[in-house]
Amino acid sequence: MFRSLMETLEAYQRRDPAAHSKLEIFLLYQGVHALLYHRLAHWLYCHNLKFLARAVSQWSRFWTGIEIHPGAKIGRRLVMDHGMGIVIGETAEVGDDCLLYHGVTLGGTGKDQGKRHPTIGNNVLVSCGAKVLGPIKVGDNSRIAANAVVLSEVPEDATAVGIPAQIVRIAGRTTRYADEVDQTSVENPTLERLEALSSRLEFIEKLLDERYEIIREQGERETV
Repeated sequence: MFRSLMETLEAYQRRDPAAHSKLEIFLLYQGVHALLYHRLAHWLYCHNLKFLARAVSQWSRFWTGIEIHPGAKIGRRLVMDHGMGIVIGETAEVGDDCLLYHGVTLGGTGKDQGKRHPTIGNNVLVSCGAKVLGPIKVGDNSRIAANAVVLSEVPEDATAVGIPAQIVRIAGRTTRYADEVDQTSVENPTLERLEALSSRLEFIEKLLDERYEIIREQGERETV
């Protein structure tokens, strides 16, 4: 338990430039408190003490503003930056070295039974306000852009952007998104398609203008 706590504190120090010391993080960061409460609640849940487990999780929700169901499986070194408004459902699974920002929801669609919540891989960044819904998988080293709504699976080393989210593959470079903490430099596939359509339209208009000039010149010669 102590080793796991130290790993978490070190992860916060790496990813939060405002963190000055492990003691400050341990005493004042609600993401750390929520994670510690969850470890206890999950232990109670696994030992069939579900009322006590839910009581602990509800107290954690009141105290930290972060709601993690006792049944959720959380990996090592999870960082919840700011944390307020994060909701993680009962059958959700979060891998190691993940980074979640405030307002993130790992929830269900209301249409599934059994496994109802997403599985988040290792080293995944989920930006502020993003919603990942349903029993889908988000692959390792992927990232979810701010306010995206993810309803289908995200492959490894990819970015999900938009509502509903679309996938942008990142090729040709090593990706460690959770460490980079970059929520703004993401590609928007909708804008890319609009730009492609605009370029094609300009090309067609240019061809039509050239054709019109040829026909006009031919008409003038015939008139003469």
